[in-house]
Amino acid sequence: MPSPLSWSATTASSAAAGAWASTPPASARRPRALNRERKLERVRAGTTHAALVFDGDDCLGWCQFGVPDELPRIKSRAAYEKGRTTSPDWRIACCFVGKGNRRKGVATAALTGALDLIAREGGGTVEGYPEDAGSVPAGFLFNGALSTYEKLGFARDRKIGKHRWVMTRVVEPAA
Repeated sequence: MPSPLSWSATTASSAAAGAWASTPPASARRPRALNRERKLERVRAGTTHAALVFDGDDCLGWCQFGVPDELPRIKSRAAYEKGRTTSPDWRIACCFVGKGNRRKGVATAALTGALDLIAREGGGTVEGYPEDAGSVPAGFLFNGALSTYEKLGFARDRKIGKHRWVMTRVVEPAA
């Protein structure tokens, strides 16, 4: 029987799984080594947040989150700004699941962990920008699948791309 998935927070969050690139497409213009260096600086400064999903000692994926100033770049930015009436307290920037581990609950565990960590940080309005998994290849679901967000209580706010949505959820502060 496989061991249960668990999530964990760590200051070296993305380092554990090798995620040294910045959230696409912003990083496309910078060399990979520079992306890695900038990400490592953020990890060491404690200015990056993520919930990592482990199966034993193996990191299978993660969900990166932060305040909007920490994670200013999002795909479909022009459409996002056009329909924006308020700013979220938190933003889900990246949900990554390694190849071979998709459709096994890893993204759900990662997003659940991120929401729990947000609650510990005082909660607030959380935004994510998922896409319909039936319309986009799994390897390109950088922000996760629409169905995962819906399963975890996010509501559709508005469409900002052919298959991309702004999803919101209010997270209460942890007791």
